[in-house]
Amino acid sequence: MSREEFLELLTIGKFPAPILVEKPANAHLDTHVHDFEVMALVINGEITINTDGQESLYKSGDLFYLRFKQPHTEHYGLTGVKYLASRKS
Repeated sequence: MSREEFLELLTIGKFPAPILVEKPANAHLDTHVHDFEVMALVINGEITINTDGQESLYKSGDLFYLRFKQPHTEHYGLTGVKYLASRKS
């Protein structure tokens, strides 16, 4: 997905403008939740997210979505990850 397509999708879904998020190489976050929905576009690197017992790998150009208070873990790739994230309460 292109950045332009992502921004259009955010507009359709009534999500606010995204922010750039950068996470370090080989780091991880244990199980946690967010008090908002997340829609994000990976622009560099890799992130693995485990939700509902299913692990998914996202690379540059991939979109991921997390529901409000959805329990998940995160692991960042060998070069870390950069993604554009929009958070909707």
